Amino acid sequence: MSTTTTGASVEPAADSSVPDVRWAPLLAVSGAFAAVLLVFAGGYGYYLDELYFRVAGEHLAWGYVDQPPLVAVLAKLQVLLFGDGLTAIRVVPALLAGASVLVAGLIAREFGGGAVAQVLAACASAASLATVAAGHVLHPTAVDHLVWVAVCWLVVRLLRTGDQRLWIAIGAVVGVGMLAKYLVVLLVLGLAAGLLVGGPRKVFASPHLALGAGLALVLNLPGLVWQGLNGWPQLAMAGSLSEQPGVGAAVNLLVGQVLMVGPLLTPVWVVGLVALVRRPAWRTYRVLAWTHLVVFVVVAAVGGYARYTAGLLVVLLSAGCVVVTTWASGGVKRTLVALAVVGNAAFAAVVVLPVLPVESYAGDDVLGALGAGQLEQTGWPRVADQVADVHRSLPPADRAAAIVYGHNYSEAGAIDRYGPERGLPRAYSGQNSYADFGTPTDDKTVVIAFGVDRAAFSALFGSCESRGTFTFDLPQPEQGKEILVCRGLREPWSATWPRLRWLGTF
Repeated sequence: MSTTTTGASVEPAADSSVPDVRWAPLLAVSGAFAAVLLVFAGGYGYYLDELYFRVAGEHLAWGYVDQPPLVAVLAKLQVLLFGDGLTAIRVVPALLAGASVLVAGLIAREFGGGAVAQVLAACASAASLATVAAGHVLHPTAVDHLVWVAVCWLVVRLLRTGDQRLWIAIGAVVGVGMLAKYLVVLLVLGLAAGLLVGGPRKVFASPHLALGAGLALVLNLPGLVWQGLNGWPQLAMAGSLSEQPGVGAAVNLLVGQVLMVGPLLTPVWVVGLVALVRRPAWRTYRVLAWTHLVVFVVVAAVGGYARYTAGLLVVLLSAGCVVVTTWASGGVKRTLVALAVVGNAAFAAVVVLPVLPVESYAGDDVLGALGAGQLEQTGWPRVADQVADVHRSLPPADRAAAIVYGHNYSEAGAIDRYGPERGLPRAYSGQNSYADFGTPTDDKTVVIAFGVDRAAFSALFGSCESRGTFTFDLPQPEQGKEILVCRGLREPWSATWPRLRWLGTF
């Protein structure tokens, strides 16, 4: 049997008949998961990157040195629609994560999974650390995670049905994904390599493939032009996000693959990967196994992080759920599967969501290592408090001429969010695109500097005096950083500012 479309005829997969989609339970799991994320959205505080994206939303542009434009647009829209608060800025991530859970169930259906397999895949996806993390905070990963899962679903559906028009939908999803994070290009390269190695290569002959690629390019053309005109800063940023490649990086990536899904569900995605390689009926879908190999090798070679593979792991998890459903024919096995899902969900919740007192992560080495991101959501109002104390201690003339400078964008973002209610002036930072959000005017001759290197910063001023260090009762990342008051700018800000700009992460 073959399905003919304009310009190409491709043989569908052998298992071209599939069960019906179980929309009601899938939507119920998806909606319940999004609701849980929203319940916990107002937890400890802003994640350090969210403080940056919030300000980026006030300075919309076609591109930023460290990201495409979509997340800043989402930040702006959420503030406008829901208010300038923590839960408000996390509405879209929760909804996107809920959608990814639905798509995970649809992937299981494409592999021939019935009602049980579809619901299990949705529940397993919701229980994975990768999906919970993608839905809890506003971050490019919130979009990227859904994009990877959706692209793989569409590719599997294309291979099953032979409907080459799906290339246009794939191009649209890839294009939207690139508006949030260019990492989706790695998935495209992995899929292309997988199709070239394992086939079916006939899909490359479809004119719809060119249409899909063109659509993705058109959606991103303004941003790509912006990157080109600015010297492709995204490439330099990508380099700063990588670890030193080597055996250690590869081992960390392997361990990370276990953690990104969760230890109790890792056997399920491994089973899915093995089935894609060994099942004759899934031969057409073997491209996903090749894609995983290509993506893993590339990420290991550049010293990338395990989270770069998270979306693909959820796809393999869905495939594994189809196999596990067949295996779990008895009551004992079904109980084991249910316990694995529930236990993994508990693991993901403890690592990502504010389900425990935040002090728990400071008092336990294991929790502190796994939940480092929890502690990074604390202390930001306290940063503003201590800077405000220094500001109030200045003479009136100095207060009128003062600005706040944060070495990194989270420090500046915390002042931007909490400073106005404490009477603080505008905050500036030289990190990444925060440096483009404004330059101080020359009448601002007093700088309250937070977190800077004292020797380097002092060279720009006539004098810099310490006003103490940041203290907090938890091991927050800003702990112990110095607060300086600097006066007597040696050169105009137009000459000084380029020396303060820096690109990278922290």
